[in-house]
Parts: sequence; C-alpha cells; structure tokens
Amino acid sequence: MKTLDDFAAAHSGNAPVVVFVDSGGAFNNDTECVNGRRGNAADHLTKDVVPYMVSKFGVSPEQTSWGIVGWSMGGTCAVDLTVMHPTLFSAFVDIAGDFYPNAGNKTQTIVRLFGGNEDAWSAFDPTTVITRHGSYTGLSGWFAISSPGPPSPDNAVADTTTMRLAGRDAAANPGNQAAAANALCALGRANGIYCAVVPQPGKHDWPFADRVFAAALPWLAGQLATPGVPKIPLPGTTQQIAGTGR
Repeated sequence: MKTLDDFAAAHSGNAPVVVFVDSGGAFNNDTECVNGRRGNAADHLTKDVVPYMVSKFGVSPEQTSWGIVGWSMGGTCAVDLTVMHPTLFSAFVDIAGDFYPNAGNKTQTIVRLFGGNEDAWSAFDPTTVITRHGSYTGLSGWFAISSPGPPSPDNAVADTTTMRLAGRDAAANPGNQAAAANALCALGRANGIYCAVVPQPGKHDWPFADRVFAAALPWLAGQLATPGVPKIPLPGTTQQIAGTGR
C-alpha cells in the first residue's frame, strides 16, 4: 500500500485501481491461474473479477485500461491471461514467473492441473497460445528477473537473438525464471508484443516482488493511461514494437 500511496501522492492523487485477487481459494491450493482440477481460476479472474470491478466500482471496461501484475505463479498468470485475453488486458508485469503453469515437470503438470488432458494444458501454455494467435496489437510486458547486480536500464535484455537462446533452457526447466522470461519475451516480440527483460537484485521472495512492483509501477501506470502519468518506454528500449492483428 505504501508504494501505491507514495505514487498517488507524487501524481496529484492519481494511481491505478489495484485489486489483490485470491486465485486459489486457499493458501495451499496452487491453481496456477488455470481452469482445471484445482478450480476454474482463469474464469474467476476474467469472468467474475473484471466485470465486478466495472459494474461495482466504475472502472473503465477498456482493454487499454487493464493490466495484470504477478509474482512467481502470479507472474506466469500475468503473461498467460494477457496473451489469452488480449481484448481484456493490454499490459502485464511478470515478476519471476515460470515458462508455463508449473506443477512439476510437463507430464506431472498435465496430470495434476488438467487431469491428463494435454489439449487443456496447451490452452494455457503461453508459448502455444502466442504461436497460435500470431501477431498482437497493443500488448506490452515487463519481465522481471532476479539478478545479483544493480538494476540498470542498460542491463535490460532486449536482443531477440539472446532471448531465443533461452528457449531450450526454459523448455527443459520451466522453473528457470530467467530462461522463461527471455524465451517468452523473444516469442512475444516476434509477435508484436512490446516487452523487455529487466533485472532486479534479490531472491525469489516477497521483498524482491515488492521492489519490482515499485520499479515497474510508473511504466505500468503510464501504459494504462492513468491520469497525470506520462507514458514511458520499458527499460532498455526506446519505442514500442508495432504489430498487426489482435
């Protein structure tokens, strides 16, 4: 809350409306934000939460005003739901998410989350979703990875060739968040998604997620057209990547 309060204070009281959603129903129920054996978490987020916020709180229904931020499983969720629902969401911040919804290796994940249904798994695999969809318009994403070095725009990975080389590592180990971020951003950039991989010092913990959120908030708020907040480029980039289609 302090991050949001400080941001609003610095922008004449303006800040994005933030909803901290329970995507599992219980602390020990790791839904990975999919529709499956552990609950229809994706439907809850897209079909319940979004319309509720529009109808009860008067927030904008426009895709350009909606984004998703998540850490760990939530980071995977942020990418997944944005690329699956480009008419609902326009931006995401993936804080150390995995290569795909992850409940073990691929075989274990398909069994544990989808009851062995590989087609259902494919419907929530970001690589499959992006490849099947093709070119996007108006989507952007901040992939945050932990790094021992200081944060610097110069360290942001924006080279597509470098990102693609991470694909093999990400497929072999979906829990390798750095490889996942590089591979997914490479695929996203090839399909019109404006994105960058941004290092931040820290470990895979809540303090790291908090620092990333504070760093990414000015960019995200600008992307979502928050009043009084300028639109700024992602670290390490100078302009958006144009795409066609949606």
